[in-house]
Order: sequence, then structure tokens, then C-alpha cells
Amino acid sequence: MFSWDPDCYLQCANERRRPIQDLIQHISFEQPTHIIDLGCGPGNSTAELRKRWPAAEITGIDQSTTMLNKARQSCPQVTWVKADIRCWQASEPVDILFANAVLHWLPKHDVLFPQLIAQLSPVGVFAMQMPANIDAPLHKVVDDLVESSYWRKRFSSIVNRATLERTTFYYDLLAPLCCYLDMWETRYYHVMKSHEAILNWFRGTGLRPYLAALNNKDWQQEFEQQVLQGYQHAYPKQITGDIVLPFRRLFIIANR
Repeated sequence: MFSWDPDCYLQCANERRRPIQDLIQHISFEQPTHIIDLGCGPGNSTAELRKRWPAAEITGIDQSTTMLNKARQSCPQVTWVKADIRCWQASEPVDILFANAVLHWLPKHDVLFPQLIAQLSPVGVFAMQMPANIDAPLHKVVDDLVESSYWRKRFSSIVNRATLERTTFYYDLLAPLCCYLDMWETRYYHVMKSHEAILNWFRGTGLRPYLAALNNKDWQQEFEQQVLQGYQHAYPKQITGDIVLPFRRLFIIANR
């Protein structure tokens, strides 16, 4: 299992904060009592939830000890719990179940999503967003390298790709379980100062399992360098010298 680096993840804090705020703004629940932040990471999403609902009891759930330690430092008022989302069960019905950029790391959404919906209170809200850009150069550059004969033999294990089903799959799955369902996609255009900044963005999330599967520091550095070269070809510089990084995300709000 690969490890998370909260400091690396938070280097792109501004870009990661925007979808959190956008998702929160779409939640219609004035005074929730109990909020769960699934995959809370270093607590950046949890902090936004506390701003919106300061009186609510909020619990952050994550499987990474490193991430939770960082979260505790930033927001000691929240209850932090180490748990696997696939096995986790709420101790009481939840008013808001919030999942920011985490569920794509987990398989079998046909089982997982109904399992989460079942833990909501009678008026509870399931709110989630996850990347919807697995066909973007950000991923394709990496996929092409992994499939090359040079790199294929160097990976110690197969790296599972993110789980992303068709939007209609999620509609058919959730609509029978909810009284209200809202789904949309947003394409963000992040202005990055360099191609190295794009690499660093992906190093904080999607690149981590690939680096962990290489098991060799020299190979990791060589792989990153080739990824960087791929990004230099895939993402041209603008007239200002900056690079525009399109990033599409899927949002879902489901009311019990």
C-alpha cells in the first residue's frame, strides 16, 4: 500500500479547495447535527465543513495515520478516526456524509455507494465529488509509460486505476435510494507556473501508487522525469509562460 504525504498534497491547497467549497455550497441543510468527512486527508475539507456548520459535530475518517496526524494539528476540535471507508459504520445516523476526492480510490461503487446512503438519517445528505478526467493527458502520459516495455518489467505490482463509472451508472444506482438527486460536472482551469508544478500536483495524489510500485529510488526519479517530459509535450505554455491545466470533476448530491 502506498503512503500519503500531507505536505506534498497541500502544496496545491488553493486548487484543491475550490471543488470542496463548490460542493458545500450545493448542500441544502441548515442545521445538521452530525457530519462525517470521509477520506478527510490532512483536514482541509473538514476545515471548510466547520466554517459552514460550526455548531455541528464533525468526524473526519481516513485510513492514513500520517494524514490524520496532520489533520489533528490543524483542527483539534474535530473527532478524527482511522478507518477503511469500505468497512466503516457510523455509530448513529449521519446528517451529512461528505466525500471529497476519495471514492475514486475505492472499487465496487455498486456496493459501496448504497452502503453509505444507508447510514444517512431520514433527512440526510450524501455529497461527493471525484475527478472525472482519467482520459486527460495528466493520466494518459503515465499510462503510456506504464505500458511501455521498458517500464512494464520494472513495476513490482499492477497499479489499479481509479474507479469512475459512467454518469448514468451513478444515476441508476442512486435514484431509487433517494428523494432528490443532483449530478453535474465542472471543468476547472488551473493556471500552473511550470510543468514541474503539474508534476507536483499529480505527485500528491494519482502518481503515488505508481511510485510506490517501483520500489527503487532511481527508477522513481527516472519515471518522474519521463512523466515531466510527457507533460511538457502535452501541455503547451501560454503567452504569459504559464500553463493551463484543465481538470474535470463529477459532483453528486443525494438526499435520502
